[in-house]
Amino acid sequence: MERTIVDVPEGARGCADVAASAARARQVTPHPHPLPHHDTSHPLRVAIIGGGPGGLYAAALLKCLDPNRDITVWERNAPDDTFGFGVVLSDETLGGIEHADPEVFEALQRDFVRWDDIDIVHRGNRHTSTGHGFAALGRRRLLEILHTRCRDLGVDLRFHTEAPEDLPYTHDLVIAADGVHSTTRETHADVFRPRVTTHRCRYIWLAADFPFDSFRFEIAETEHGVMQLHGYPYAPDASTVIIEMREEVWHAAGFDELGEAESIERCAKIFAEALRGRPLKSNNSTWTTFRTVVNDRWSRGNVVLLGDAAHTAHFSIGSGTKLAVEDALALAACLEEQGSLPEALAAYEAERRPVVASTQRAARASLEWFENLPLYLDQPPRQFAFNLLTRSRRVTHDNLRLRDARFTQKVEREFGCPPGTPPMFTPFRLRGLTLRNRVVVSPMDMYSAVDGVPGDFHLVHLGARALGGAGLVMTEMVCVSEEGRITPGCAGLYTGRQAEAWKRITNFVHTQAPGTAIGVQLGHSGRKGSTKLMWEGMDEPLEEGNWPLVAPSALPYKPFSQTPRELSRAQLTDIREQFTASAVRAARAGFDLLELHCAHGYLLSGFLSPLTNRRTDAYGGSLEKRLRFPLEVFDAVRNVWPGERPMTVRVSATDWAEGGTSAEDAVEIARAFAAHGADAIDVSTGQVVAKERPEYGRSYQTPFADRIRHATGVPVIAVGAISSWDDVNSLILAGRTDLCALARPHLYDPHWTLHAAAEQGYTGPGAPWPAPYRAGSRRPQTGRLDAPKPRLDLGGGDARGR
Repeated sequence: MERTIVDVPEGARGCADVAASAARARQVTPHPHPLPHHDTSHPLRVAIIGGGPGGLYAAALLKCLDPNRDITVWERNAPDDTFGFGVVLSDETLGGIEHADPEVFEALQRDFVRWDDIDIVHRGNRHTSTGHGFAALGRRRLLEILHTRCRDLGVDLRFHTEAPEDLPYTHDLVIAADGVHSTTRETHADVFRPRVTTHRCRYIWLAADFPFDSFRFEIAETEHGVMQLHGYPYAPDASTVIIEMREEVWHAAGFDELGEAESIERCAKIFAEALRGRPLKSNNSTWTTFRTVVNDRWSRGNVVLLGDAAHTAHFSIGSGTKLAVEDALALAACLEEQGSLPEALAAYEAERRPVVASTQRAARASLEWFENLPLYLDQPPRQFAFNLLTRSRRVTHDNLRLRDARFTQKVEREFGCPPGTPPMFTPFRLRGLTLRNRVVVSPMDMYSAVDGVPGDFHLVHLGARALGGAGLVMTEMVCVSEEGRITPGCAGLYTGRQAEAWKRITNFVHTQAPGTAIGVQLGHSGRKGSTKLMWEGMDEPLEEGNWPLVAPSALPYKPFSQTPRELSRAQLTDIREQFTASAVRAARAGFDLLELHCAHGYLLSGFLSPLTNRRTDAYGGSLEKRLRFPLEVFDAVRNVWPGERPMTVRVSATDWAEGGTSAEDAVEIARAFAAHGADAIDVSTGQVVAKERPEYGRSYQTPFADRIRHATGVPVIAVGAISSWDDVNSLILAGRTDLCALARPHLYDPHWTLHAAAEQGYTGPGAPWPAPYRAGSRRPQTGRLDAPKPRLDLGGGDARGR
């Protein structure tokens, strides 16, 4: 029988290529409990566990694709049992629904409430940003629409019924859409390998009997702590209201001792103004904490996870139902496009996993922003609003400028941007040094020195980036001794010859790129030294010519690494003097700024982390003791470094490993260095222990810089996967950082900063082009621009207002 093929959205296409690569990459290992083999990707008997939007929509799509399918949905609750009140769907998701199932789309359209504005109410100030485009409807109404569609198509809906345990053996495909507390996932946790993280805020879903005219965020500073309201309309006469606060605030306010009715009444009083004095209503609402769900695998034989069973994303970016519906679209498409069920499930996971991971990163950034809300309350009102709007990094400065130019311009004026000046091109002062813009060329090891002497390569490398417009260009880690090198190719400042070579480079920067500052980063490799050049084998010991290593404790970096000797008191004194001698040479060489490298597991970083410092003397144990030697070195260097020149410190704000440096530790470390005179903290993460598990993603280290900046008041440099000028503008304007350090973008494009200025149409003092390069200050044309544009349609068809 010929099957009807659904027109799926762009996001669900291209599964064949994805599945092939996914199958090669995964090389799926046999499951410990083999299930029946399925040769076809076109399952005729389908069981769906869970009657939420994702499961119901998957049922409808699969039945649309083939009416001969026998599809049953098993739901333990009643048809109208649901958690929460309203559902927000994006235009992208609605577009997918419209293409795949116009009938469902039309039914949704009739009930949608639409609006454009976001209101942020903070300390009596209400700031409105427009142009955001939301659509919402009641969750019960959404379920009714999907119930009707499924019944019309012939899907068997079984409510008040537990799913039988033998479904994988009686059906071709089992879709587990049984939610965040998925029984399917937990039953087979050995295969799916879920990781569930419980977060620090309590929240409750409620409703008001009137429609907000915007998406409203309101902050209440109570005697017990900070509370926030998230509210949005979902019907002509109703709004969703979520009340959220930190766990300790929830306890201090006594909510843990109140019943449901008392809790709701208390919330209504706290946010009486936002609620216009109206009461709140409940739907068996209880206080809960959000759980982020991640699974290593999404399928087991013919069983596949969908929606919250596979992944969750915090409600503050409104993505739970959205992700579930998009999962259903992708799964249905992959089942049509692939030749076997294993290939289809692999393609589905390969397609959806990166999308979900990106959404979860954004959701986590948003969640943590609200967890740390007290840090931002003292920001200027408009900056606070901008910070809230851009918290997830999905909305950016440029994006918001297009949506609401008037609001963005007001934020820029409050920040101090001259007319026509993007935030990244505003100046910033560190001690006696004024940087003309906020862009830093991050330290990058080049491993190209000979006997520690920087040569022509370094002159061209650093000189090109100085000509490229950055406000500050940093050297790689410059080693303070021959034994303190990472590799034989590392540059140093432990001889006069090396200092003279560096002076040649600083002279070039100061004369040929006036206005650009150049900084030196001083460090000692510690236990991570005596290794091959990066491209010959990163962190691998030299095959010959090794030198002895020293560290706070006798712990090798990797099992095959050389074991360092634990430093004695006398050796600590020697190393401190090596740092001061190098600092003196750096000053004479003409560097404008000095950074002390206390990150990435090198010597000084090794003292800071409890994972690498096991000493029992005055330099180990508590954080205060672990800080002692790095602070002694800082003080000694600061004492010989010219008083008008700034000093910064690079730290690893987390080790990405259990038992290592925590975010709270990082704040105290930054506070200690600031108390000793550090002018800024350069906030990186990790590379301290080999068994780290970093959570990579766009701007993934920025939250650590943000926290340090607001908790200590010390200026910070953010670094880590910051790659676009839009990100730089967003981070600076939101107050999450003072400077942005970029590494790989400057390897890709030495003139990254100048090109960023050209792309934004900026020609001011924050990014002057060198005189010989001015002819290239406009982006070259890439094609014909004078071709006549089509204006008339003479085909005889319906003109329809062309």
